[in-house]
Amino acid sequence: MKAKYALLGTLYFVQGLPYGLQSGLLPVFLRSAGLSLTRISLAKALYLPWVLKVLWAPCVDRCGALRAWLALSMAGLALACLACAALSPETDFLPLALALGVMNLLASLQDVAVDGVAVQLLARDEVGHGNAIQVVAYKLGSVLAGGGMLAVLHRVGWRTLFCLLAAVYLVAVLYVCKAPVLRLLPRPPSWESQAPAGTLEPRRIVREVLRVPGTPWTAGFVLLYKLGEQGAATMFPLFLLDHGFTPQQLGLWNGMVAVACSILGSSLGGQLMSRQRQPLALLKTLLLLRFCGLSLQTLLLLAYDPHISLLGAAAVLSLCVQHLFGGLVTTLTFSAMMQCTQRADTSIQATHYSVLAALEVLGKLAFSTVVGGLVDQLGFGLSFGGFLLLSLGALLYVLGAPPAGS
Repeated sequence: MKAKYALLGTLYFVQGLPYGLQSGLLPVFLRSAGLSLTRISLAKALYLPWVLKVLWAPCVDRCGALRAWLALSMAGLALACLACAALSPETDFLPLALALGVMNLLASLQDVAVDGVAVQLLARDEVGHGNAIQVVAYKLGSVLAGGGMLAVLHRVGWRTLFCLLAAVYLVAVLYVCKAPVLRLLPRPPSWESQAPAGTLEPRRIVREVLRVPGTPWTAGFVLLYKLGEQGAATMFPLFLLDHGFTPQQLGLWNGMVAVACSILGSSLGGQLMSRQRQPLALLKTLLLLRFCGLSLQTLLLLAYDPHISLLGAAAVLSLCVQHLFGGLVTTLTFSAMMQCTQRADTSIQATHYSVLAALEVLGKLAFSTVVGGLVDQLGFGLSFGGFLLLSLGALLYVLGAPPAGS
């Protein structure tokens, strides 16, 4: 069991590196360079491969060993990091954006393979702990590449940081090639038996996925549950940047301390799941608490004065509370997704989970792409009112869930 958790922790840790880089470092870096919130939000389009991963998930599911997909994707990520190290963010913005897009493409490919490994390795009574490890390790990778890099970027330099990231990926490749627990996975059948005519046809795959009990309701929830939180979590640090916080302070408080609270929340979520194993009952309470926390953060935003130090401390506290509840909700949501996927046939499990995960990213990505323009047009106050309504909508959706979540 420990070998399973160690493997999944390592894989999800390195999978979180590109996300932390682009969600923690890039927005603050671009805002400090004078870009508008609208343009910063448009940079979220780099996450598009995470939505499109459902197109190559069936190939990963049915063609070749998961170990080979993992090694290939992470080796490619190491090369992409070296390419980023050779570029300057000030003068090579478009080539750098292309390199980051390739990193997202390879990371999404790795994600499909890792999820397939997790679904096949974890027993039903291990799902809670497994998903806690998934979320915590992913966020640790995000902290390293986001808040950590932002805090030390001015000291060690852009090139050195990306060379270190490349080294991390190469170590992960060696670990995957030697990991004995991967031998527990079912032996991949030959190409002929794995991908017969018509099995990769998109309409047939969609029908197979939707036939799994609970899928339609779960798909709707993962599209909606994060929207209000995502808008607030993206814009509130930039609000603070505009009102006296420095990039280094944000790297510490938002990129590291608040994410540590998110990791704590994810760990608590895993403990709660191991005891109750019914995520929907817990989600009702936690979504209500999250809504209350976002309401207080909105009131703080409206009353904020950078000359009052107590309000600055309250802003940091609101970030920590927001991330704590966010970590709890995320772990329980991914547990619900995995429980739904485990009802599917093993031949489509990675595809099924990838569809749900892609919908989860799609909801966040679509909203994150336009949220900056929304704030530029309406201002922070009205926009946060909209975030509250979205957060309330997720709560009402869960309160109206059918008995079996189907």
